Amino acid sequence: MTETGGRQGFALLAERARQLLVVLRDDLCTLRRDPLPVFVWLRWLPHGLVCLAAFGVAAGGVAQLANNGGVSLGSSFAIGLAQAGAAVLALRRPMAAWWLSMAATVVCAAAVHDHLGRIPGVVFSWPWTVAGIVAHLLVMLLLALRVRARVAVEALVLTALVTALLEGGWGGVVYQPTGVAAVVLSTVVVALGIAVRGRQQARAELVEQTSLTAEERARRTLLEERSRIARELHDVVAHHMSVISIQAQVAPHLVERPSPELEENLAGIRQNALEALTELRRVLGVLRSAHPEDPEGPYGLGAPGTGAAPDAPQPTLARLGTLIENTRAAGLDVSAEVRGTVRPYTPGVELSAYRIVQEALSNALRHAPGSRVRVEVAHRPDGLHLEVANSPAGQPVPPSQGAGHGLLGMRERAAMLGGRVTAAPTARGGFTVTAFLPGDGTPSEDPPPPVPPPPVPPPFSPSSPTTGEQTP
Repeated sequence: MTETGGRQGFALLAERARQLLVVLRDDLCTLRRDPLPVFVWLRWLPHGLVCLAAFGVAAGGVAQLANNGGVSLGSSFAIGLAQAGAAVLALRRPMAAWWLSMAATVVCAAAVHDHLGRIPGVVFSWPWTVAGIVAHLLVMLLLALRVRARVAVEALVLTALVTALLEGGWGGVVYQPTGVAAVVLSTVVVALGIAVRGRQQARAELVEQTSLTAEERARRTLLEERSRIARELHDVVAHHMSVISIQAQVAPHLVERPSPELEENLAGIRQNALEALTELRRVLGVLRSAHPEDPEGPYGLGAPGTGAAPDAPQPTLARLGTLIENTRAAGLDVSAEVRGTVRPYTPGVELSAYRIVQEALSNALRHAPGSRVRVEVAHRPDGLHLEVANSPAGQPVPPSQGAGHGLLGMRERAAMLGGRVTAAPTARGGFTVTAFLPGDGTPSEDPPPPVPPPPVPPPFSPSSPTTGEQTP
């Protein structure tokens, strides 16, 4: 049993060693292209600095090897060129540059080894020359900036191992040892490169996450606003279905001796209306349960506060006067004007018109406190035209915590009815919201008539009347 266990342990150890060698081969034995990305503003400045440093490495390395290392000029030039070329090659192929730098270091150490201590008065730096250290630091930095941290650490470990074998295993007669300095500086450079690369990756992930969060927030805002519109329209439809049911129940009593066919048809109408009303109530319950609180605000402007009762009837144009009075109570100077002949509209148009004016007043109250606001309601043959214009803020504007529902909700309501909403700042520093809603609330195949650009509102003066409005 002992011999069998020893064999299994040896086999397991050999398998792990084989896996480690495979990992090292996959990570280090590659010549894949991995160029250093250019900067947005400086672009080629880092590349120029690296090339300039490589030129200094080549010049210094050739002079040091030829003058103090006892190496021939041709060999010195080849070694110096290899060390400098490794730094330049690291701009595009960092792993190949690392292998070239290590090979140049080993060849340099071997070429100088036999001459150590033989030149009087010269103590040569070995196994790393000063030029070799500078070139290898550049290579290690560019490597750590582009590859995974594991690969950079593997290259650092092999650098330390080769240095230990040269300095500790081979050694020499008289020389200035540079192995510890080379390994320590390489470690610092690799740690710096890994930290910078990690920070860049974190920033890229943060930008991506921020973009996804903004898209998700916009999508959620759109869904919330559509859900709110759906809840309100369900209330309107449920009201009309209730009226249909009651009328179908009362109709037989208004006719003297109604025929059995009439009673049967009216009973069927009432039964279908009741079933549809039941389903509407179920759907409406689901929609309201998703948003149990939908505050209307203390002034009916949509700000958080004491909300209206959830079963309150949906507002219509007839309640614009109350809305304007509440807005005045909230601190805005509001004037209103009604043009054209007042006529009834479909419930969807009435509700949407009220909500558009309500949201426009809410925005003026939130973003332009102390301003003067003019509300215009124009009844025209083609539909209902609305305009809400405010002057610049008369008080400091507090930071807004809104979720961006305002203009989005206006446009959604108008588009649902085949209308449109435009909103733009005025030349005087105020803001104007203009809306058009078709009279029947039915989207036509033709595009809705264009809304003229919002005119610049006349300057508000203290003497301007603010109480002569008409309410439909």
